[in-house]
Amino acid sequence: MSTRKASTPQWEQLLASVQEMHPEVTAGSMFGMPCAKAAGRAFMGSFDGGAVFKLNEPTRTEALDLSGSELFDPSDGRPMREWVVVHPQHRDRWTEFATAALAKVKAT
Repeated sequence: MSTRKASTPQWEQLLASVQEMHPEVTAGSMFGMPCAKAAGRAFMGSFDGGAVFKLNEPTRTEALDLSGSELFDPSDGRPMREWVVVHPQHRDRWTEFATAALAKVKAT
């Protein structure tokens, strides 16, 4: 497994926190990286030491405005417009983004 797609202690803590609040959330894999799913649909993952979230506007823009954040690009050259990588220096916002991402997948 690529180190970019490896789990981190911060990711494991986020996942545990989200699962504590939302017991229906399960751990899984997406693009070879650890992710969290609800009803079989991924809404966040661990990538390059940060966390990736599937977000609607305006939350997506808020996440992208954070220093170092960028659209998730698992295939190098085809960024996914709804997914944002939020780097670890902003992990104080991860739970907020996880909650928004979970609400997004539950609504669709």
